[in-house]
Amino acid sequence: MTLNRRPQPSSDDRELRLWRVGRALSVTFAAAVLAAGGVFYGLVYLLDFQEIDTTAKLDAKTLFDLVKLSFGVVAGAGALVALVVAYRRQRVDETGAHREATRLHTERFSQAVDKLGSDSPAVRLGGVHALAGLADDAPDDSLRQTCIDVLCAYLQLPFTPDPGDDPAHQEEHHRYLAFRKVRHTILRLIGDHCRLPRGTYRSWQGCDLDLTDVIIDGSMDFRGAVLSSGRVSFSGATFPGGEVFFDRASFSGGRVFFDRASFSGGKVSFLRASFSGGLVFFDRASFSGGKVSFLRASFSGGLVSFDRAAFSDGEVSFREASFSGGRTSFNHASFSGGAVSFTTASGPAPYGLLGAVGTPAPATVTLSFAWMHPVP
Repeated sequence: MTLNRRPQPSSDDRELRLWRVGRALSVTFAAAVLAAGGVFYGLVYLLDFQEIDTTAKLDAKTLFDLVKLSFGVVAGAGALVALVVAYRRQRVDETGAHREATRLHTERFSQAVDKLGSDSPAVRLGGVHALAGLADDAPDDSLRQTCIDVLCAYLQLPFTPDPGDDPAHQEEHHRYLAFRKVRHTILRLIGDHCRLPRGTYRSWQGCDLDLTDVIIDGSMDFRGAVLSSGRVSFSGATFPGGEVFFDRASFSGGRVFFDRASFSGGKVSFLRASFSGGLVFFDRASFSGGKVSFLRASFSGGLVSFDRAAFSDGEVSFREASFSGGRTSFNHASFSGGAVSFTTASGPAPYGLLGAVGTPAPATVTLSFAWMHPVP
C-alpha cells in the first residue's frame, strides 16, 4: 500500500522572493506618504482646525521652518531606504543560512544512508541513529519526513529468516540476531519520538509513518502517543511476537491503518486508548493468535472499522470498553474460534456486531453490554 503524501513545499517555494528595489521603495514611499497624510488630517480633525491662515509674505521664521521640514523629509526618505535595504539583506542572509543548512543536511543524509547498506550490523546501527538525529535536526518538515521514510523503508526490506540455533548454522544465526537488533532499534526510535508532545524537539508526531507489510517481531512502544494528524500505516503488517503498546494513545485525527494486518502472536495492547476522531481501519485484519487487548478503550468519535476482520484464534478483549459515539463497525466480520470478549462493555453494540456474531453467540464470544441494541 502506498501512502498518499501531503504536498510538500518544493525547492522553488523556498527560494528567495523579493521585490525589485525600485518597486519596494515606491511602495514604501507611497505607504509613508499615506500614513503621514492620514496622521496630518487626523490631527487637523482632532484639533478642530476650520481654516489655515496664509500669509502673503515669506518671513525668516517661515523660511527656517521650511528648511527644517525639508531636512526632515530627506532624513525620513533616507531612513526608508535604509529600512528597505536592511530588510533585503536580512532576507538574503536567512535564505543563505537555510541553503547552507540544507546542503549540510544532504551531505550527512547521504553518509547515513550509505551506512545502512553496510555489511556490518554495527555500521548499520550507526546509520540508523544518524538518520534519527538528522530527522530531529532537519531544517524543515520535508527533510524530516525524508529521513523517517528511509527508516520505515528499511523495515520493509526482506530479510533472511532465522536459521535456528543449530551449531551448524551458528554464524548465520548470530548474523540474523545482529540485523534483527537494527530493526528493533528503528522500532524503538519511532516509538520514542512519536510519544513526545507535538511541537517539542525530537517529536515526530504529525509525520507520516509507512510500516506497510512490516514484520514487527519485537517491542514497540506508542504509549501515550497522540495520532492526531498525518497518516500511519500498518497495512499488511505481521505481529508474530513481542509486545506492542498503544496504551492511552489518542486517535483524535489523521488516518491509521491496520487493514490486512495479521495478529498471530505476542501481545498488542490498546489499554485505555481513546478513539475520538479520525479514521482507524482494521478491515480484513486477521486475529489468529496472541493477545490483542482493547481493555477500557473509549470509542467516542470518528470511525473505527473491523469490517471483514477474521477472529479465528488467540484472545481479543474489549472488556469494559466504552462505545458512546462515532461509529465502530464489525460489518461482515467472522468469529470462528479463539476468545473474543465484550464483557461489561458499555454503550450500544457496535454496528454490525450482533449480525456478525449471530444469535446465540458462539461459545468463544462473550457479549455483555449495558444496552444491547445496534447503532442506527
